[in-house]
Amino acid sequence: MNTTKGNWEVLEETTYEDFKIFSLKKSRRVNPRTKTAIDFVRIDGLDWANIIPVTTDGQVVLIRQYRHGSDEFTLEIPGGCVELGEDPALSAVRELEEETGFTTQDVEYLGTVRPNPALLSNRCYLYLARNVTLKGKQQLDSGEDIEVILKPLDDVLSMVKKGEISHALVVAAFGLYSMKRIAP
Repeated sequence: MNTTKGNWEVLEETTYEDFKIFSLKKSRRVNPRTKTAIDFVRIDGLDWANIIPVTTDGQVVLIRQYRHGSDEFTLEIPGGCVELGEDPALSAVRELEEETGFTTQDVEYLGTVRPNPALLSNRCYLYLARNVTLKGKQQLDSGEDIEVILKPLDDVLSMVKKGEISHALVVAAFGLYSMKRIAP
């Protein structure tokens, strides 16, 4: 199977497990510097889209949910998987509606980040939604239990700065948002 990824020769690649939203792969690759073959584990998955929703009166619509990986509740912005072939901006608005009941037509792209390029192959698209309004009820998946919380934007930025909001993708979203706010 010899192929090349970047300048690393791929000797073998095996999918160990294929789940609904990601697959776990083992890859044997040759380090171009040392010529040594090394095994790597990679998680291939769907891209993600997250959105900072802000109401007309400057409230950020946050979600509080339990996260099994960290075994704790986290305060976050809405987001989720980008379905194959779906526009990431539309995914972000869809997730906003499903998780909070809020919606908007005013969406601005903030940027794209790689959540953890050491293990993950996917990207996370980050957006800002202005003028969000409550449209209806939450439409949660069977595995979701989400509380909607509204906080003033300045309070949220302070919570990020203090480490009270620690989800890396949420911190990245507000970092990109802050850079756009202060840009000339």
